[in-house]
Amino acid sequence: MRRAALALVSASLLALGAAPPGPLPGRMADTGGGTQLITAVAPRTGSTRGTVTWWDRVGGRWVRAGSAPARFGAKGLVAGARRKQGTNTTPTGLFRLPYAFGIEAAPPGTAYSYRRVRENSWWCQDNDSRAYNRWSQPLARDCRPAESEHLITYGSRYAHALVIGFNYTRPVKGRGAGIFLHVNGRGATAGCVSVPRDAMERILGWADPGRKPHIAIGTASGSTAITRY
Repeated sequence: MRRAALALVSASLLALGAAPPGPLPGRMADTGGGTQLITAVAPRTGSTRGTVTWWDRVGGRWVRAGSAPARFGAKGLVAGARRKQGTNTTPTGLFRLPYAFGIEAAPPGTAYSYRRVRENSWWCQDNDSRAYNRWSQPLARDCRPAESEHLITYGSRYAHALVIGFNYTRPVKGRGAGIFLHVNGRGATAGCVSVPRDAMERILGWADPGRKPHIAIGTASGSTAITRY
């Protein structure tokens, strides 16, 4: 009787167009092919707050490893393929996580390649530079300081961070540069995803590059729903 009742409930949910129950990664179109995943979900595209959750795939099932409140861009979220630089929006999509960096030493247990920020560490955001959307140390000659992030000046926000691979492999000029998962500042971000410091430290201690973790950023529903990625 119980199985029949569960089947009836599931059928009713499907008939109403509701997503079947289960862990979020199991309802996504793609999780990157690894056995670790970070999801960053906002209620809607205009939101500046949401939730970051990190997951492990164990025995064929996704299990939640941790969760924390998150901040998004001051102008909300937008589909990554339509994003424009300087709009203070967080791009949605599924992205790899190339490496970690920080002004402070890597938290205990960090397995990711971790770059320490120095006085001459920059992230080039100059659309006219060959170093566009890349770490530049020292700053590339063709990259204007006014069009770049001087990483050490970001203080506690860049105490620890993970590079989000948005527009990274084959950068499209004007789409955006320097999108990270980093420590919270005072408010919304300029397009990154941020979490409390203790959560960032836990994520770095958890993430294993050998398990090919990705980050999926999206909304709870609509055209930018995280389940579409």
